[in-house]
Amino acid sequence: MILMERVAISGLLANGVQQQYVMNRHLFHRKPYAHQWEGWQRIMKLPHNHQSTEHEPDLEEHIPDIIQHLQQLFTDTPDLIIRKLSIVQTGEKAVLAYLDGLTDKNSINNDVLYPLQFEKGGGDPGSELFMTVGHIVPYTTWAKVIEAILNGDSVLFVDRRKEAYALDTKGWPQRAIEDPQLEPSLKGAHQGFLETGSQNIALIRRYIPNRELKIKQLAVGKRGPASVSILYLEDVTNTEFIQLLEDRIKAINVDVIINTGELVEFIEDNPYSLFPQLISTERPDAAASQILQGRCAVVVDRSPSVLIAPVNFMAFFQSIDDYSTRWSIATFLRMLRIAAFFIAAFLPALYIAVVSYHFEIIPMKLLITLGESRGRVPLPPFVEAVLMEITLEILREAGVRLPAPVGQTVGIVGGIVIGQAVVQAGLISNVMVVVVAFTGISSFILPNYDMVAAVRLLRFILMILASLFGFVGIIIGFMLMIEQIIALRSLGMPYGIPLAPMRFADLKDTLVRVPLWLMNKRPISTSALQSKRQGNSRFKGEEE
Repeated sequence: MILMERVAISGLLANGVQQQYVMNRHLFHRKPYAHQWEGWQRIMKLPHNHQSTEHEPDLEEHIPDIIQHLQQLFTDTPDLIIRKLSIVQTGEKAVLAYLDGLTDKNSINNDVLYPLQFEKGGGDPGSELFMTVGHIVPYTTWAKVIEAILNGDSVLFVDRRKEAYALDTKGWPQRAIEDPQLEPSLKGAHQGFLETGSQNIALIRRYIPNRELKIKQLAVGKRGPASVSILYLEDVTNTEFIQLLEDRIKAINVDVIINTGELVEFIEDNPYSLFPQLISTERPDAAASQILQGRCAVVVDRSPSVLIAPVNFMAFFQSIDDYSTRWSIATFLRMLRIAAFFIAAFLPALYIAVVSYHFEIIPMKLLITLGESRGRVPLPPFVEAVLMEITLEILREAGVRLPAPVGQTVGIVGGIVIGQAVVQAGLISNVMVVVVAFTGISSFILPNYDMVAAVRLLRFILMILASLFGFVGIIIGFMLMIEQIIALRSLGMPYGIPLAPMRFADLKDTLVRVPLWLMNKRPISTSALQSKRQGNSRFKGEEE
């Protein structure tokens, strides 16, 4: 019977499912459990989102009742600490409750326990308490108290007071600020986002210390609400983007959001497309730069990356380091990335089409070399290309999943050994090894990991089309890719802009990167409320 009671209680507290409420109702009406029914009935009325206080049960006023209620709410929770104490300032009895791994012990001891137990204030019972903790919020309902404890606050209950005090003593484990792993910095800042949302917001504020930087905070998730913050410039960012993004986040109905990758699938315009429609960045300087252009940044607590929206297709070939180098070098690098995109996507398909259908376009000397290379290969070009591409993907994943020193060794040694072995065995031609190696290196040039992943899948689709229809299949695949880019939207903004639809003013920062003193206006694609970004700031030398 005790086991049945615990199952019923945990079901009511964790899930709040009405069916369990009805199914277990008879249990509490039986003796000796009838006296507990009224208390569990009050707990059942706690809403999931803890936003409405109409039916939330009030706090008990006596310390023994409070302790009993806490123990009933947090069953099988050994990390819950309930500390009894006497307040010297007012002579009242009190209880401090917190979760052991989510709080800062030094803050609790120095800012809460020491002032309450050793600082004499001479106040009467019910008077204001003296504590040196930074932030104190009074709550009068159990729903808010539970939420505060689970979020890392310590909660102080005082005897005969109808409110509890949530104390900001958060101190969960976290790592130090490090270099971004996926976006290494060449000439920019060597700071990356952390798993704490408040610190990520602070890193962005370091770059934009302006009162127009606004933050909208939302909570996503029923079982583990994650704080989702939308950062934008109020006098710059288009309000339609902000409202659309806020509505999509509010419509999410899930248990927990673990990271930004899960959030993307719920808010992007077309989740079935290969191409990413939101940018995920680990660098605060990159996020601040996008906000200054009129876009929004979405910070998810517990995730070390920040989302940028809305974005276009060309934004995935730009890097924040482009603005730290000379404009001519940055322009060359952008063109190189565009060329690498097409090489990584189309080169294996072109090899299959030429060898299978259109070998007559190959020069004679190269055709002889290619014929000698493929003379001993028993596999058709498509199977040969697929086998090598899958091998490349396996080596890539092995290098990522293994520890860094081992992963580099596996990638280098595996590539050399497997490449040499399959050629000597006559399974793969030398030319195919060169094609796959050139394809893999080209994909490494792209600065955005999500776009690299899209190219890896696009490559296999084009290879299938090339094996079926030759050059015609490649052209069909290219046309479908262009159609997809033109049809996509990112928060309602055309994905192909400024190329489709054409916006000549925005071409200054797409395929080319003109000097910074010529980019006086924000991109037209962001529909910014203030188009002017800077004045004529260039120094003119004597030669001018």
